[in-house]
Amino acid sequence: MRRDAGRFKVWWKGAFCAALLVLAALLVLPQVRNRTRGALEEGGLSVSQALGGSADPGYLRAEKPRRFTFPADHGPHPGFRNEWWYFTGNLTGADGRRFGYQLTFFSTALTPHAAKRESAWGADDVFMAHFAVTDVNGKRFHFAERFSRAALGLAGAAGDPFAVHLEDWSARQFKAGPWGVHLSAADSDMAIDLDLTAVKPEILNGEGGLSRKSATPGNASYYYSVPRLSTAGVIRVGGERFTVKGISWLDREWSTSALESGQVGWDWFALHLDDGRDLMFYQLRRRDGSSDPFSGGTLVAADGGTRTLKREDVQLQVASWWTSPESGARYPALWRLRVPSVHLALEVVPRLPDQELRTGFRYWEGAVAIKGLQGSPNGSGYLEMTGYRSGAADAGHAGKDERKE
Repeated sequence: MRRDAGRFKVWWKGAFCAALLVLAALLVLPQVRNRTRGALEEGGLSVSQALGGSADPGYLRAEKPRRFTFPADHGPHPGFRNEWWYFTGNLTGADGRRFGYQLTFFSTALTPHAAKRESAWGADDVFMAHFAVTDVNGKRFHFAERFSRAALGLAGAAGDPFAVHLEDWSARQFKAGPWGVHLSAADSDMAIDLDLTAVKPEILNGEGGLSRKSATPGNASYYYSVPRLSTAGVIRVGGERFTVKGISWLDREWSTSALESGQVGWDWFALHLDDGRDLMFYQLRRRDGSSDPFSGGTLVAADGGTRTLKREDVQLQVASWWTSPESGARYPALWRLRVPSVHLALEVVPRLPDQELRTGFRYWEGAVAIKGLQGSPNGSGYLEMTGYRSGAADAGHAGKDERKE
């Protein structure tokens, strides 16, 4: 089944997978369709709606550090409820035209243990995929959504060699060393055909790849990234095709978790700096607008060395806001991010104000430009923001300006 809106992370991205469970209900449980459809027609599920309830105790949980093995860990991890493959990148055409892209695959297990099935229609997992292209010069943002059960070859994932697909949207390994992945996706308004090659090795976020999201045992994810992949290929926007090159980022997580009481959303930064460093930081936001103590990230040196960042290591400030004319949600439109211990000071600015995906789960994710302050480098990256409401800005976030398109 396909839901198209073409014209139009962590456990912390587990909200998407929980939303996928609701969407899966539309596929396999007719009795809940009417109850769910109302939430979707009102502009997408909220974080609290998506993460309501608890997981079956039979699912595996991320409770302690584990040994990671690549390329096998690029593939699926049965037994956990949620898993995702998150590709984002900034690209430039030969004529200087700028683009951003997102291709993400989410998998959710319907039961903790795979069942023996006689029917080819039977499935233990459901998949959702989001595809988006930001045409910076054309000032257009295109996005689409698909979802399907993992049956009849419609969707699935494998480890060695790595592959994940939903219908004809796919990410497939094309070489082992250095690791290379081919991305392919097309919709009526956009398409990508890209080769990604790892410039840096995989990095483990959190405590050796265990990323805790609260003090509750098991409320964590296994989380690694491939922070810098050289990217080349072709992108299509409308009827125009462009040969492009740039840099991409892959985020990978699997978990069985839920939002803690008082946690309402998150802000995730994946930034490529022009001096060769990379920065990932996620801020878990609490209901009062403050940053949750379990926020964190990783600073990656040009040579691939890593430095774990805790909440107190990073200072975030919102300098202006933008209100979506479609959903009414109010999002930060300019961030100031500082890491005083390494004398890093950055302004993070969306390349377009409206990069809001109004899918089954509404959120903002898009390409950003980085302006270095006080001698810090410039750069580019991707930003994800969830849990923002219509009306007043979240408490605890400073900022006066309101940006309009």
